[in-house]
Amino acid sequence: MSIRISIDAMGGDQAPYVIIEGLARIVEDFKDITFQIYGSDAEVLPLLKNHQKLQSVSTFIPTTEIISADTKPSAAVRGFKDSSMRQAIMAVREKRADGVISAGNTGAYMALAKIILGTLEGIDRPAITGLVPSIVGPKVMLDLGANVDVNPQNIIEFSLMGVAFAKIVLQLKNPSVGLLNIGSEELKGNAVLQVAQQMLRSTKCLENYYGFIEGDDISKGTVDVIVADGFMGNISLKTMEGTARLMSHFLRQAIEQSLLSKVGALLARPALKFVKNKLDPSKYNGAPFLGLKGIAVKSHGGTDIAGFYNAVMVTADMIRQNINQNISNMILEFSHKLKEDESSFHLSVKGAS
Repeated sequence: MSIRISIDAMGGDQAPYVIIEGLARIVEDFKDITFQIYGSDAEVLPLLKNHQKLQSVSTFIPTTEIISADTKPSAAVRGFKDSSMRQAIMAVREKRADGVISAGNTGAYMALAKIILGTLEGIDRPAITGLVPSIVGPKVMLDLGANVDVNPQNIIEFSLMGVAFAKIVLQLKNPSVGLLNIGSEELKGNAVLQVAQQMLRSTKCLENYYGFIEGDDISKGTVDVIVADGFMGNISLKTMEGTARLMSHFLRQAIEQSLLSKVGALLARPALKFVKNKLDPSKYNGAPFLGLKGIAVKSHGGTDIAGFYNAVMVTADMIRQNINQNISNMILEFSHKLKEDESSFHLSVKGAS
């Protein structure tokens, strides 16, 4: 199976250098991936000339506009017809590519992807999905910021999409799912979470539903899939990132305090390297917009070469495993189960919307 991925080469803090170098590493390791690269010919072509192998499996399509980090989503939707981001997404819509990656403006990317690609049948809203570290290995978390206000149905959809993603990316047969809440007790949380939990338990659409989890359960690795609305999910993600930076700052301060601490750091170098590797953000780069009719993956804007490499890997895995068909099948199964209990939930779902 040949995998075709369209690339927005102009999105991100270090574009297009990091993007091209990341792709160059991919083609050294995989022979079944080809690229359509969209961007400024003046900036991209000189970089491509340094990588003959990448050139041989890529098509470069010049574009004249760039959606910057400051561009409002509404402006990106109305204009920027020849932007690298829009054209890369259009390639998926027109079946010229199997998936798209951008490290650019998240809001603009989500807005354009949703309008151009549309959502899968049975999906109300797509969700930003990603991997987060825990003491027992990486876990799936969604939504990471796309949907601030949600209803119980959205929470169910996020849960099903998260399971499909965990099965493909983490290769888990039966991922466990938890709803992020202010407490693990059954009576905790708002009406949306309460109704969503009732629906999950009644329909049994998830084989391995755990229940409510708290913030510290994320790092404990209590469940494989953490489900939240975009408000809680984004705050949790940014808090984890900030805590990791804080720990690194304090550790550097401690090491630099004295000669003895510097010597100790040399002795502890293997252990410090192990911790750094576990918390390396590039290992968790590549956040798909699940629920769209095409595969669209968001790379962190500040990613390095290794991080962009990983975003390509996530995209390729989703294409190989046909994740959208898996999501559609799970949504259809849930819809059938929900109809059997529709009379029980009609009023409560309406009240929690």
